[in-house]
Amino acid sequence: MFKQRLISGIILVLIAAFGLYMGGIVTFAMTLIVALIGYSEILKIYHIEKSSLAVIGYTGTILYYVALLFDLEQWTTAIIILFLIFLLGCYVVRFPKYKVDQMMAGFFGFVYVAVMMSFIYQIRELQNGGEFVVLLFLAAWGNDTLAYCTGMLIGKHKMSPILSPKKSIEGLVGGIVGAAILGALYGLYLNTYIRFSFNPVTMFPIVCGLGGAVSVIGDLAASAIKRDSGIKDYGTLIPGHGGILDRFDSIIFIAPVIYYLTVMISGGAI
Repeated sequence: MFKQRLISGIILVLIAAFGLYMGGIVTFAMTLIVALIGYSEILKIYHIEKSSLAVIGYTGTILYYVALLFDLEQWTTAIIILFLIFLLGCYVVRFPKYKVDQMMAGFFGFVYVAVMMSFIYQIRELQNGGEFVVLLFLAAWGNDTLAYCTGMLIGKHKMSPILSPKKSIEGLVGGIVGAAILGALYGLYLNTYIRFSFNPVTMFPIVCGLGGAVSVIGDLAASAIKRDSGIKDYGTLIPGHGGILDRFDSIIFIAPVIYYLTVMISGGAI
């Protein structure tokens, strides 16, 4: 099991690294595919992944991403509103085929997965986006790894006994501090060959620390959804890891946070 988990984890990291390194249409396509798969995992919980609601959801996701691709930001909010209108229209026309929780899951999944996931691509498209997108993984996966290590070493006080019995307050602090340290080290490295309009050695720790703190909420929220739905994993796509959302739950949650923080510290340069 460990070997399978390790191999699939390495493959996942390599695919993600390649897609983000290439940028442009490659990053766009990778993010869209991951968003569609993740959205389908939410819909499967409510048994509507092959329904009319799903067709509207997949279509809305594609249209939203196309608007981003062609830099039609003025259309993104309109697409979200139109998506909700069509979703409610389908709910009314097909009533009582779909339940209210299924209709709400269709909208929630669209915003939670498709819209929030899109900020990975949007970060990559920023000026110096190739460097900024690394902050996303330092904050999420760095926090997760260092929180685990800290918790294993000195963790004594349970943070959320019901949702995640193994997480500790010591691990929470260790993960956030560790993510901030990783941000500082990364900023120190970049500062040797890239001239930013800000000091990355002081700003990147703040970005990674805040991102790490928010990622904890994302991780626990994902656990709450699974427990409330009576499932162990969102899917089986990634051997040993579960579904897309099992690996990207924290990434999804903090992508908008990292995007807006990097825009703020870089003076809004896009």
